[in-house]
Amino acid sequence: MARKTVAIDAANIGTIPARRLRVLADRQPREDGVFVAYWMTAARRVQWSFALDRAIGWARELKRPLAIIEVLACGGPWDSDRHHRFVLQGMCDQARHLADAPALYYPYVERMPGECRRLFGAVCEKACLVVTDDYPIASPAIKSVDARAPVRVERIDGNGLMPLRAADHAFPTAYAFRRFLQRALREHLLDAPRSDPFAKVELPRLTSMPGPIPRCWPAASNRLLAGESAALAALPIDHRVSPVSAVGGPTAAHARWRTFLAKRLASYAELRNQPEADSTSGLAPYLHFGHISAHEIFHSLARKEGWSPGKLAEKASGSREGWWGMSEPAEAFLDQLVTWRELGFNFCEHRTDYADYQSLPPWAKATLAKHARDSRPYTYTTEEFASARTHDRLWNAAQRQLVTEGHIHNYLRMLWGKKILEWTPGPQEALDVMIELNNRYALDGQDPNSYSGIFWILGRYDRPWGPERPIFGTVRYMSSENTARKVRVAEYIRRYSAETSARPREGTRSVKLKRKRSTEDRHGNACSSPVDADL
Repeated sequence: MARKTVAIDAANIGTIPARRLRVLADRQPREDGVFVAYWMTAARRVQWSFALDRAIGWARELKRPLAIIEVLACGGPWDSDRHHRFVLQGMCDQARHLADAPALYYPYVERMPGECRRLFGAVCEKACLVVTDDYPIASPAIKSVDARAPVRVERIDGNGLMPLRAADHAFPTAYAFRRFLQRALREHLLDAPRSDPFAKVELPRLTSMPGPIPRCWPAASNRLLAGESAALAALPIDHRVSPVSAVGGPTAAHARWRTFLAKRLASYAELRNQPEADSTSGLAPYLHFGHISAHEIFHSLARKEGWSPGKLAEKASGSREGWWGMSEPAEAFLDQLVTWRELGFNFCEHRTDYADYQSLPPWAKATLAKHARDSRPYTYTTEEFASARTHDRLWNAAQRQLVTEGHIHNYLRMLWGKKILEWTPGPQEALDVMIELNNRYALDGQDPNSYSGIFWILGRYDRPWGPERPIFGTVRYMSSENTARKVRVAEYIRRYSAETSARPREGTRSVKLKRKRSTEDRHGNACSSPVDADL
């Protein structure tokens, strides 16, 4: 029996800029649907969300209840207690924030791969239509959305200030992308989601999910939402990667942002490259999981700066300074939040091979291939890297920070990657190690900016640097010795030291103990380009 549909002009729903809307199943809303569904997978927040605005707009238009179904899938190669607890803490936040909202919040945590996809099908059977998040990397949660669904399905892009589809190609450098932003961003800059999307909104109420959904796919328990160890232990994820002290969720994200804005922004431009200075915002994992919006960050920073659009420079010079018309620290921060962060999203949107070695620029592949068989002073296995068992105390400290805290200070993350390139048998192996370690331990692993950072090590977004060197060729070189001369690291090494020796173990076949004295230390290239968004 054919389902009834209702003809509505979708362009007028929810005030969503047209370039942020991608229709997967282009059908009219189902008239006999029970509710409007927001299938939350990437923008895990209930403020400053284009997707939520769109879903509320549809619910008001159709006079139907709104169901917000936030899903946490499993089955990804790096799913772990660390990442799951961080997301679950955000889901617990959502449950509190939505307790009195005119919407039903339904948190679902997959207990075996594929359950989310089956739940999505069941939701589509009951929904008028489904709104979901657009994101350029296909995580298991994103893959749960079936474009062949029998109802209208819309993806909404709320990733950055610039819509993903505003550009029609991937940019090769930050400079080229910055020039594009300075020409094109002006028309999008004041398009922002609502800070309080439920303000003055009245909707019919849905007291529970209908049909077989609660029985077949029960909502996450309070114990699981609390991230209790026993509840996590029942999930088919990696329990060897333990949670970290950082708390996930919008509440923690907003607390970090307020602290940065009040206490650290003023010294950001001066101190952000100093590992011993706590000068960055720490927002990268919260942006990655959608716990805070880039729009909210930008607009609150603009208020603090007393900024208005009239202060934007007329000329699109591509310069890192002067275009915004804000203070030096604010402009330095925006270059990371907007230029570098959205450059990574741009690449992943337009290149399906964003995680493949072959996506490197031709010059980088050529020079790395030329030196692929050069003798390495040391080589280590993936597990020796993971457990910080190298000869280099600074590198070991950076790896221990990654393992224990879920991130590495951005300046040292560049060194971390460069040394992996130097200490693996070849550049493809180096890439595999970097992706494995970053995605396994970093809270913001599998983010477009994670891939920007990893591939920058091998030449993406960079240019050839002379002199040509062993192993690196003309890919930019870094050394621990030069790094220690440029930034303060003694306290950093002490903070992340270990009781066991960091020297290579004698008799290990994977380590070559004979070291060649490096002559590059005196000539290391200045490293002024960030690996990725230094947030």
